[in-house]
Parts: sequence; C-alpha cells; structure tokens
Amino acid sequence: MRPLPYLVLLITLTFASDHDTSHDIKNEHKNGQEEEDCAKAQAIAPANMHFAVNLYKHIASKSGSSAQNIFFSPVSISTAFAMLSIGAKSATHRQIIEGLSLNQTQIEEEKIHKAFEHLLLALNKPKSELQVSIGNALFVGDKVRILKSFAHEVEHHYHAAVISANFENPEDAGKQINDYVKNRTNGKIEELVRDLDEDTKMVLVNYVFFKGEWEHPFHPDSTRISNFSVDEHTEVEVPMMNHLGLYKIFLDLELGCEVIRLPYKNNTFMLLAIPELGKMHTLEEALSIETIIRWKNSTQTRLVELYLPKFSFSYSLKLNEILGDIGMTDVFSDQADFSGITEDFKLKVSKAVHKAVLDVDEKGTEAAGATAIEMVPMALFPSHRVDRPFLLLICSQETNSILFMGRVVNPTEK
Repeated sequence: MRPLPYLVLLITLTFASDHDTSHDIKNEHKNGQEEEDCAKAQAIAPANMHFAVNLYKHIASKSGSSAQNIFFSPVSISTAFAMLSIGAKSATHRQIIEGLSLNQTQIEEEKIHKAFEHLLLALNKPKSELQVSIGNALFVGDKVRILKSFAHEVEHHYHAAVISANFENPEDAGKQINDYVKNRTNGKIEELVRDLDEDTKMVLVNYVFFKGEWEHPFHPDSTRISNFSVDEHTEVEVPMMNHLGLYKIFLDLELGCEVIRLPYKNNTFMLLAIPELGKMHTLEEALSIETIIRWKNSTQTRLVELYLPKFSFSYSLKLNEILGDIGMTDVFSDQADFSGITEDFKLKVSKAVHKAVLDVDEKGTEAAGATAIEMVPMALFPSHRVDRPFLLLICSQETNSILFMGRVVNPTEK
C-alpha cells in the first residue's frame, strides 16, 4: 500500500530577555478591547493548563534521563493542534479535542476557536516592555487545493498565513520554511526542518517569540561564578546573578520545595519551584493544576537576596509518540481523517517537531546597566539560592495561561 501523503506539523518557539521582534498580528482594537480579549480567552484557560501539566509529565517520563533539561510552550502546541482540528473529522477530530483537554471546557467548538482567537489577540498586543509574537503558517503544496471553509477558519481564528510551496523540490521547500521561521523568531531558530519527504503536501508551522523585561533587573556587575548542584555527586560552575529586592516567596512543606515568583513587567511572571536536591522526580509526580494554583496564591512578599543562574540552552522535542500516549493516535497513522482540509489527498501527520531556545540573563532591560548597585550587609537579609535543579513556568496573568514550561537540571548544557 502506498503511504499517505504527509502533513508535517512543526512547532517552534524562542524565549529571550534582550532581543527584539516584530508582531505578526496587528491590533487595531480600541482601548478596552484587550480586557475583552483576555476575558474571552479565559474560556479555554483551564483546559490549556491541564494540557500543559499532562504534556509535561509525559515529556519528563519520555526524556530518558532525569538529568535532562526540558523547555517547551504548551500554549503554542495547543494552538497549533486546535487549528489542525478544524480540518479533522470523526475519531481524528475527537482525539485532538480530548488530547488537548478541550472537551472539558463545556462550550461549543466554535467558541473554542473563538477563544483561541482572543488568546492570540491578547498575547500579541504590542506592549512597551513585553513582547510576545505567536503565529501560525500553512505551507501548502502547489497542486493541493485547500478547502475554502478550512482556509477561512484558520485565517479568521488563528491568523494563519497560507503560503504556496513546491514540495516536489524538498530542499527548496525546506529552505523557504526555515527562512520564514528564522525571520519571525529574530534569527533564534535557524533550521527547524530538514530532510522533508517528497510525499509532503502541507507543513503547519507555529512559532512563538517572547521577550520579557524583569521588573527587578539583575545588575551584570553583581554576577559571580558559583556552584550549581546537578545531583548529589555532580557540581558545575555557573554565572550566578543576584539581586536584593522584594520577591514573592512560598515554602511548600507538603512537597518539600521552595517557590519563587519573579515578575516581568506587564503582568507576566516566572514561577520557580526548587525541590530538595534529588527530589525532582517526586515533585514532578505530584505536579497538578491544583498545585500550581496553590503556589501562585500562596506566595508572600519578602525582602530577600536572590541568586539565580544565568543560562542558555535549546531543546528539541518529537511529539508523535508523546501525543500518541495522550490519545492522539490516528493523527499520525493511516487512519487519520483530515478530509476537512482537502479532498485531493488523504493526509496524515508524519511528524510533529517542537524546538525551543531559552535565554535567561541579567538584562531584563537595556537600562539595567545603568542601575545603581546598593551595597548592604548580606547577613541582614535572608538569602535564596537557586543552586540546584528547578521547575520553570512562565505565565501570562491576564490570560491565565502557561506560556512556557520546563525544568533546568544543568544550566551549563546548551
């Protein structure tokens, strides 16, 4: 039997703290529209959070090593597959909706896509001190006729660009896709696709770029080389940033971890959960929506001396097996039904690839270099050192979304 033509799903994101990007979705709404977008996006917030936790646990279990860093964007992946569900039928459609936990929303499917539309509008709204660019594109083979109903829905709700590509020349098509992604991630993702199959008929790309400015920047002159314990037997040297300031702290005695909330400007924050050394697996097993909500609601402001490693690494993720484990089995098989995309070919997803780049440094803003350093006796203030493996979440407070999620086990790994 001849294999089904391929629909390749590729999801890429980049997080940065000191680079710029342009926004793909123009926001022409008047004052007050952002609040409406955020409110309507809340309809899918619980589902997106459930999907994030579920996906993280599967990724962690499949990583093969508890010493491996993890970083991904659950909202990016859910957005891409929600868009794909528009063209899915029968069991394939049901599996995508259930796999994304969207069946728990108790709202009509049209309202689900409408909620994603408002989520994209809210996140992409230009802000002077926070930049988020999340977008989608469909690269379609020259000879494929996309159904007008599908094209209309993905353009309307997901602001997806539909771009013609010559997949009969896989090398040129791959370069076209890679150049597109590179331009929209400020050069951070240079080679997302490689070795495209000649049977490829369509490539769906989702990308995210995030630049957050620390509300309390770290001054570069305060960074010192310090030890970071990877495990009970391994230590590495890392550049350790430090800052004396007001931070929201919570000591979770139930799970044996310390929780620190680091605010970015414009209602976005990084949430760190630092378990006791060697207890990361125990924390991951206990991770739940209720746990994350408890962490967010239990922190209290304290004046502390915070030490946080400066690090940068990339992470690639093959989603086929992981998403299959959470119920999306037909999507990648010959049983796939994407007849809502085109009637010319019987399509299946050949691979879903997620690539991420994470940079954390002192520069929250360019003006941070001009910040005065206030010298105080260390003994007067409690010290909180992030010097062992930790969980990492980056959240949008306005949309109640987990934008990024992962763990940092070894900050020196690239």
